[in-house]
Amino acid sequence: MTVPENLSLEDIKRILPHRYPFLLIDRVLSFRLGKSIVGLKNVTCNEPFFQGHFPDRPIMPGVLIAEAMAQAGGILALLSTPENLGNPSVFLMGLDKVRFRQPVLPGDQLRLEVATIRSGKKFWKMQGKAFVNDTLVAEGEIMAAVGQEGEMG
Repeated sequence: MTVPENLSLEDIKRILPHRYPFLLIDRVLSFRLGKSIVGLKNVTCNEPFFQGHFPDRPIMPGVLIAEAMAQAGGILALLSTPENLGNPSVFLMGLDKVRFRQPVLPGDQLRLEVATIRSGKKFWKMQGKAFVNDTLVAEGEIMAAVGQEGEMG
Protein backbone atom coordinates (compact mmCIF):
# COMPACT_ATOMS: atom_id res chain seq x y z
CA MET A 1 0.00 0.00 0.00
CA THR A 2 1.37 3.40 -0.99
CA VAL A 3 0.60 6.29 1.34
CA PRO A 4 1.80 9.84 0.65
CA GLU A 5 4.28 11.25 3.15
CA ASN A 6 2.05 14.26 3.85
CA LEU A 7 -1.72 14.66 3.90
CA SER A 8 -4.00 17.65 3.41
CA LEU A 9 -7.11 18.40 5.46
CA GLU A 10 -9.23 16.80 2.74
CA ASP A 11 -7.09 13.64 2.88
CA ILE A 12 -7.50 13.56 6.67
CA LYS A 13 -11.30 13.85 6.31
CA ARG A 14 -11.28 10.76 4.10
CA ILE A 15 -9.47 8.82 6.86
CA LEU A 16 -11.02 10.04 10.13
CA PRO A 17 -14.76 10.36 10.84
CA HIS A 18 -14.24 13.51 12.95
CA ARG A 19 -15.55 16.87 11.73
CA TYR A 20 -15.60 20.46 12.95
CA PRO A 21 -15.45 21.35 15.76
CA PHE A 22 -13.87 18.06 16.84
CA LEU A 23 -11.41 17.43 14.01
CA LEU A 24 -8.20 18.50 15.75
CA ILE A 25 -5.57 17.88 13.08
CA ASP A 26 -5.23 20.16 10.04
CA ARG A 27 -2.34 18.61 8.13
CA VAL A 28 0.06 15.68 8.22
CA LEU A 29 3.64 16.76 7.54
CA SER A 30 5.25 13.34 7.57
CA PHE A 31 4.17 9.74 7.76
CA ARG A 32 6.30 6.61 8.10
CA LEU A 33 4.28 3.45 7.59
CA GLY A 34 3.83 1.64 10.90
CA LYS A 35 6.37 3.86 12.65
CA SER A 36 5.42 7.52 13.11
CA ILE A 37 3.40 10.53 12.07
CA VAL A 38 3.81 14.30 12.47
CA GLY A 39 0.73 16.48 12.22
CA LEU A 40 -0.27 20.10 12.78
CA LYS A 41 -3.19 21.79 14.51
CA ASN A 42 -3.47 25.54 14.00
CA VAL A 43 -4.99 26.87 17.20
CA THR A 44 -7.01 29.96 16.31
CA CYS A 45 -8.79 32.50 18.49
CA ASN A 46 -12.05 31.26 16.92
CA GLU A 47 -11.89 27.78 18.50
CA PRO A 48 -15.27 27.14 20.18
CA PHE A 49 -13.67 25.86 23.40
CA PHE A 50 -12.04 29.25 24.08
CA GLN A 51 -15.49 30.74 24.82
CA GLY A 52 -15.58 28.95 28.15
CA HIS A 53 -11.94 27.91 28.78
CA PHE A 54 -11.30 30.67 29.82
CA PRO A 55 -12.89 33.87 28.47
CA ASP A 56 -10.33 36.22 30.05
CA ARG A 57 -7.30 33.94 29.51
CA PRO A 58 -8.04 31.40 26.77
CA ILE A 59 -6.13 28.11 27.09
CA MET A 60 -6.64 24.99 24.95
CA PRO A 61 -8.04 22.28 27.25
CA GLY A 62 -5.52 19.53 27.95
CA VAL A 63 -8.00 16.80 27.07
CA LEU A 64 -8.26 18.28 23.57
CA ILE A 65 -4.47 18.28 23.19
CA ALA A 66 -4.56 14.59 24.15
CA GLU A 67 -7.39 14.03 21.64
CA ALA A 68 -5.35 15.74 18.91
CA MET A 69 -2.45 13.36 19.62
CA ALA A 70 -4.91 10.44 19.56
CA GLN A 71 -6.33 11.56 16.19
CA ALA A 72 -2.81 11.66 14.73
CA GLY A 73 -2.23 8.18 16.18
CA GLY A 74 -5.50 7.03 14.64
CA ILE A 75 -4.33 8.08 11.19
CA LEU A 76 -1.04 6.24 11.78
CA ALA A 77 -2.85 3.04 12.82
CA LEU A 78 -5.46 3.12 10.06
CA LEU A 79 -3.02 3.77 7.23
CA SER A 80 -0.39 1.31 8.50
CA THR A 81 -2.56 -1.81 8.61
CA PRO A 82 -3.48 -3.19 5.15
CA GLU A 83 -6.45 -5.07 6.63
CA ASN A 84 -7.98 -1.69 7.42
CA LEU A 85 -8.82 -0.92 3.83
CA GLY A 86 -12.45 -1.96 4.49
CA ASN A 87 -13.12 1.47 6.03
CA PRO A 88 -12.93 0.58 9.73
CA SER A 89 -12.80 3.00 12.61
CA VAL A 90 -10.19 3.64 15.23
CA PHE A 91 -11.23 3.84 18.88
CA LEU A 92 -9.33 5.49 21.70
CA MET A 93 -9.00 2.80 24.39
CA GLY A 94 -6.88 4.61 26.94
CA LEU A 95 -4.25 7.16 27.85
CA ASP A 96 -1.34 6.61 30.23
CA LYS A 97 1.36 8.85 31.63
CA VAL A 98 -0.23 12.00 30.17
CA ARG A 99 1.41 15.22 31.27
CA PHE A 100 0.65 18.80 30.29
CA ARG A 101 3.80 20.93 30.47
CA GLN A 102 2.84 24.35 29.08
CA PRO A 103 -0.41 26.08 28.11
CA VAL A 104 -1.47 26.19 24.45
CA LEU A 105 -2.83 29.59 23.49
CA PRO A 106 -4.71 31.17 20.57
CA GLY A 107 -2.30 31.69 17.69
CA ASP A 108 -0.11 28.70 18.57
CA GLN A 109 0.65 25.98 16.07
CA LEU A 110 0.53 22.60 17.77
CA ARG A 111 2.92 20.02 16.28
CA LEU A 112 1.79 16.47 17.05
CA GLU A 113 4.42 13.74 16.96
CA VAL A 114 3.23 10.17 17.47
CA ALA A 115 5.46 7.08 17.32
CA THR A 116 4.52 3.42 17.55
CA ILE A 117 5.54 1.61 20.72
CA ARG A 118 3.76 -1.65 19.85
CA SER A 119 1.24 -2.64 17.21
CA GLY A 120 -0.78 -5.59 16.08
CA LYS A 121 -3.71 -6.20 13.75
CA LYS A 122 -6.20 -4.47 16.00
CA PHE A 123 -4.41 -2.90 18.97
CA TRP A 124 -1.86 -0.11 18.99
CA LYS A 125 0.19 1.53 21.72
CA MET A 126 1.84 4.81 20.77
CA GLN A 127 3.87 7.60 22.35
CA GLY A 128 2.46 11.05 21.65
CA LYS A 129 4.18 14.39 22.07
CA ALA A 130 2.80 17.85 21.37
CA PHE A 131 5.02 20.87 20.78
CA VAL A 132 4.59 24.59 20.26
CA ASN A 133 7.68 25.71 18.37
CA ASP A 134 10.30 23.50 20.02
CA THR A 135 8.71 23.51 23.47
CA LEU A 136 7.13 20.26 24.68
CA VAL A 137 3.62 21.16 25.86
CA ALA A 138 2.12 17.68 26.39
CA GLU A 139 3.02 14.01 26.17
CA GLY A 140 1.54 10.62 26.92
CA GLU A 141 0.91 7.07 25.80
CA ILE A 142 -2.09 6.36 23.58
CA MET A 143 -3.86 2.99 23.29
CA ALA A 144 -6.16 2.48 20.33
CA ALA A 145 -8.14 -0.32 18.71
CA VAL A 146 -8.88 -0.57 14.99
CA GLY A 147 -11.93 -2.37 13.66
CA GLN A 148 -15.57 -2.18 12.68
CA GLU A 149 -17.85 -0.49 15.19
CA GLY A 150 -19.72 -3.67 16.15
CA GLU A 151 -16.47 -5.50 16.94
CA MET A 152 -15.43 -3.06 19.64
CA GLY A 153 -18.28 -3.16 22.00
